[in-house]
Amino acid sequence: MTSVDVLAEAFGRLPELVRSAVDGLDAEQLSIRPAGSANSIAWLVWHLTRVEDSHFAEAFGHDEVWLSSGYADRWGLALGTADTGYGHSSDQVDAVRVGSAQQLLDYFDSVHTLSESLVAGLNDEDLQQVVDERWDPPVTLLVRLVSVLDDAVQHAGQAAYARGIILAGG
Repeated sequence: MTSVDVLAEAFGRLPELVRSAVDGLDAEQLSIRPAGSANSIAWLVWHLTRVEDSHFAEAFGHDEVWLSSGYADRWGLALGTADTGYGHSSDQVDAVRVGSAQQLLDYFDSVHTLSESLVAGLNDEDLQQVVDERWDPPVTLLVRLVSVLDDAVQHAGQAAYARGIILAGG
């Protein structure tokens, strides 16, 4: 098994994690912020998808799906179109609202299908390519992909935890 195979396996697990967090929930449930201030499921899934979208676009030199496929326009969030949710205030978290779980899944699926195809086209040598020189040391493609995966898994887990709280009536 190669490093690319491991990454492909790991990224391949994300859709089930995301779906299990949102399936069967309505728009109101997706917007609930447990304890009144935790991130909502809608925000968590939107954010993990925006991070994957923006980071893959930069690393692979393509347009963000959020913009190129019109999701930013259709969602009409009161946030900048480049916003990924990093460092959001409570008001900004509240601004991320969806009409349905399917809205979240449509954007996630569009981004993730592209991401999986990009990972599948890599070889281990590609992973050593520097994709971001703003850091010391510069960031390689491998480090960037692991960072995206780590962020996505954490937020999908948080969304699943929030789902449990919401369904328990908490």
